[in-house]
Amino acid sequence: MRARLRGFIGGDDGYTLIEVLVVILIIGALAAIAIPSFLNQTTKATNASAEDLVRSAQIAVEDYATDHSGSYTGVTLAALPQYDATIQTSPANGDAYVSAAGSVSATSYTITATDPTAGQTFTIARSNGAVTRGCTPASGQHGACSNGHW
Repeated sequence: MRARLRGFIGGDDGYTLIEVLVVILIIGALAAIAIPSFLNQTTKATNASAEDLVRSAQIAVEDYATDHSGSYTGVTLAALPQYDATIQTSPANGDAYVSAAGSVSATSYTITATDPTAGQTFTIARSNGAVTRGCTPASGQHGACSNGHW
């Protein structure tokens, strides 16, 4: 019985220091590749959220105009959640939010959503029936915004 225990305890089975270090090195290299990629996904997600939010705000503004004889006059940030309760108009929890409803007249408006984590803004503007989309990229990033368009 003792001989059997000595065989288990004193055996040469196991990994050498070199093998363990190589495995740690490989895991470290894989982590160095994967972690930045995963962190970039959160930026893409918040950008997509801001884009979706500005589109929802556009629909809310169009609904507002329908209720006001086709005029956009009077559209404010406070009015948007009345037409779509999912529209967030203040920064909270790092989520995207509609930061401006400006240049409002009877036939035009500009809606801007901001992604606070990436520092990008996404804009939809309507002027005399023509709708344009634009964005402001964060410094050093392009993400969903390239050349001011998305």
